[in-house]
Amino acid sequence: MMNSQATDKKPPVQGSAILRRIKRFLDDYSILYAVIILIAILSIASPDFLSLKNFTNVFRQISMVAILTVGMFFVMVGGGIDISCGATVGLTGVLFAMFMVNYGMHPVPAFIFTVIVGAAIGTINGTLVTRFGIPAMIATLGTQSIARGFTYVITGAYPISGIPDSVSFLGRGYVLGMEWLPWPVFIVTILALVAHFVAQRTQYGRSVYAVGGNTEAAYLSGIKDKQIQIITYIALGVLSAIAGMILTSRLASGQPNGGLTWEFEAITAAVIGGVSITGGRGKVFGALLGAVLIGLLTNGMTLIGMESYPQQMVKGMVLVLAIGFDIYSVNKKSKK
Repeated sequence: MMNSQATDKKPPVQGSAILRRIKRFLDDYSILYAVIILIAILSIASPDFLSLKNFTNVFRQISMVAILTVGMFFVMVGGGIDISCGATVGLTGVLFAMFMVNYGMHPVPAFIFTVIVGAAIGTINGTLVTRFGIPAMIATLGTQSIARGFTYVITGAYPISGIPDSVSFLGRGYVLGMEWLPWPVFIVTILALVAHFVAQRTQYGRSVYAVGGNTEAAYLSGIKDKQIQIITYIALGVLSAIAGMILTSRLASGQPNGGLTWEFEAITAAVIGGVSITGGRGKVFGALLGAVLIGLLTNGMTLIGMESYPQQMVKGMVLVLAIGFDIYSVNKKSKK
C-alpha cells in the first residue's frame, strides 16, 4: 500500500518553474515589448531600417548615451538625479583632446587625467547634494552651467582638432576587425555587465537600493547613506568622462557642444527602462533597453525624414509619459 502511494507521488514540475522565471523576466523587462513593436513599425516605414549597417551605426551612436544611462541608473536608484552629465561629457572630451594636442601628452596619461576630472565633478555633485543638502536638481544644474561655461572659455567655443590617430579606434574602430562589433558597443557591454553584477550581487548595490527606497530606514539600519550616494555621483562622473573620450575619438576632435542634451536622453532612457524617478527600483539592463529604444526611435524618425525639432517634441512626450506612468505605478503600490 505504501509502495503504491510512493509511486503515485509526482516529481516537481520543471515546466512551471521555467514559466515563472520567464514571466518574472518579462515583468522586469516589459520594455522589450515596446522595443519589438518599434522595430516592427520602423521596418515597415523604412526599408533601410533592418540592414546590418544601419543597426551597427545605431548601436555605435547610442553607446555613449547608454554609458551615461548606466551611471544615471545608480544615481537615480540611489534617490538622486544628475543633469550635469551631458556638460561633463563636453568638458572631459575637450580636455582629453587638449591634453594630447596642446600639451603633447601620451593618450594613456591623458585618459587617466580625464577620468580624474570626471570623478572630481561627480564628487562635487555628490558633496553638494549630501553634505550641503542642496536639492540634486539645483546642485547639478549649477555644475552643468559651470562645466559648460568653462568648456567654452578654455576653447573659445572652437573645437580642438589634431588628436593622434592612435586613439581613433576608441570611437571608430571595430573589435578584432569585426564590422558588426564597434569598440563603443563592446565597451558599453562590458560596463553594463559590471554594473549589473555590482547592483545585484554586492553589498554596495543592495545599499544603493536601500538608500533610494527609504533613506531614513537605510541610515537607521547602519548604512552610510551619504557615502553611498556620493559614490553613485562619482561613478556617473567617471562614465561621463569615458563617454566624452569616445565622442572625441569618434569625431576626431574635442567639441565644446559635445554631450548637449545627453543628460535628458539618459534620464529618459532610465525611466522608460523601469528605473523609478523616486529611487529604489530598476535594473541595469532595463535602463540599457531604454537607451536602445530612444536610439531606435531617433534613428527611425531620421530615416522617415522628420526634422530635429519635432524629434525633440517626441522625446519630450516620451519622457513625460514615462515619468507619469512611473509615478502612477508607485502611488498604486503605496495604496495596497
